[in-house]
Amino acid sequence: MEPRSSHTQTPRLAAVSLHREVLSPPDVIVADRRWRSAVPHLERRISRAVQAAAHYLDRPRAPNILLEADRAVRRLNHDFRGRNKPTNVLTFAAPEGFGDGDIVLGFETVQREARAAHRSVGAHLTHLIVHGLLHLAGHDHHAAGEARMMEALETRILSTLGVANPWRMGGRAMS
Repeated sequence: MEPRSSHTQTPRLAAVSLHREVLSPPDVIVADRRWRSAVPHLERRISRAVQAAAHYLDRPRAPNILLEADRAVRRLNHDFRGRNKPTNVLTFAAPEGFGDGDIVLGFETVQREARAAHRSVGAHLTHLIVHGLLHLAGHDHHAAGEARMMEALETRILSTLGVANPWRMGGRAMS
């Protein structure tokens, strides 16, 4: 599977039925057990994030979600994107007819970013799940206009979950 890229797909919101608001639960694989101690009610938090973003997706099932260590994410990032470093989240769109995609998150990077932003690991994980789901729906953030649209959607979805706007810190926009 290839990671999402703005060069290969465009947002498919027009094709989405706004009446479908419940996806089947995501398959969550916790490969690094530190996720469980860092995020209370881990699977429930992930399921709530998926359901909150459900009407933006054009599929009946949620993607697989793999919670890994940075080492594994670095390897995937290298193999599929040519970048030999870990990242917070990788999103892989499934080829037509072959599943619902995958979202992979790296523990150490997510934890470090959460601390730097003075947020809980759970709140940051929720944001990154929503972020990955929007990528699977065709959104991207390579151009300024795309980034603003994606950030606005993320903020709107996260507000329904009680998660603060991740793009603001102390009333000012984060860079």
